[in-house]
Amino acid sequence: MQLSLKLTGLLGLLAAILVGTGEFLIHFDPLARFSDSSYDFMLDTTETRLTTGHFFAMIGIPFYFIGSWHIYQMLRSASNKLAFTAFLIASYGFIFGAVWMGSRASIGSLAHHAELIKGTDLVSLYQLRYETLLQVIRITTLILSGIYIYLVLTGRTRYPKWMAAVNPIVLILLSFLIFAFNKDIGIYIMPIALNVAFAIFFTCSLLFGDTCPEEVNE
Repeated sequence: MQLSLKLTGLLGLLAAILVGTGEFLIHFDPLARFSDSSYDFMLDTTETRLTTGHFFAMIGIPFYFIGSWHIYQMLRSASNKLAFTAFLIASYGFIFGAVWMGSRASIGSLAHHAELIKGTDLVSLYQLRYETLLQVIRITTLILSGIYIYLVLTGRTRYPKWMAAVNPIVLILLSFLIFAFNKDIGIYIMPIALNVAFAIFFTCSLLFGDTCPEEVNE
C-alpha cells in the first residue's frame, strides 16, 4: 500500500478513535437511557467529562475528512467520478456531524440545570436546530455505503469483493443488533455507533486493502 494511502487510512482511524472517545465521555450512560428527545442520560455525566469529551471530539473530527479522501483513493480505480462523489457526500455529512457533535456538551450542561430553563423553549429549539442535523449524516452515510458497496462489487477497487460487507451502514446496524440482543455489551457501543463503525472500517481498509488495479475508469 502506498504511504499516502496508509497515512490517510491511519488518520481516518485516528478520527474514529478520538471522536469515539469524546462521544463516549459525553454520552455513555450505565442505565442505557439513550434518547434523541430527552437528555436525562446525561444527568450523571460530570461537567469535567462533558468538557473533556467535547475537546477529544473536536480535535478528532477534522481527521474524518482525510479519512474520506482515503476512501476515495481506495475506490477510484473502479470509477473516479463515483468515488469522488462518495468523498463529497461523506465530507458534507461530516460537516453536519461536526456541528452536532460540538453542541453535545452544551446540551448536557443544560440538562444539569433544568430548573434554570424550565418554562422556556430552549430544549425544543435545540432539538430543531441540532438533532435535525444528525439526520443528514445518517443519510450521507447510507449513500456513501451504497456507492462503496456498488464499486467494491465491481472487483476493480483496491478492496477484495468481500469487503463490500464491511461498510459503515451495516456496521452501524450491527451495533443496534448487539444492543438489542446483549445490552451488557451494547451499552458501550450504542453511544458511539458511527465511530465504532468507521474504526472497524478503516482498520479493515488498512489490513485488507490495496489488492486491485491502479487504472482509473472515468
